[in-house]
Amino acid sequence: MNMTAIAIVALVCWAIVELVNGPRGKSKDKKAAAQVNQTNDLEREVAAMRDRIETLEKIVTDEKYDLNRQFDDLKKDKVA
Repeated sequence: MNMTAIAIVALVCWAIVELVNGPRGKSKDKKAAAQVNQTNDLEREVAAMRDRIETLEKIVTDEKYDLNRQFDDLKKDKVA
């Protein structure tokens, strides 16, 4: 065999391998990108929930909230 034939066989083999394995690699990249996007969405959602929890904690620990709750409890006891 001469060098030209060896080069042609090598190129054909490489092309076959790329055709067989090419789509698999691309679908993995798409899955990885989708997973990164999902992770980013979850991180944003967790951050938003933390903000909401902080707000609720401020409301619940506020003295006026506790006082209003005690008034409501007294109203319920008075009716019963």
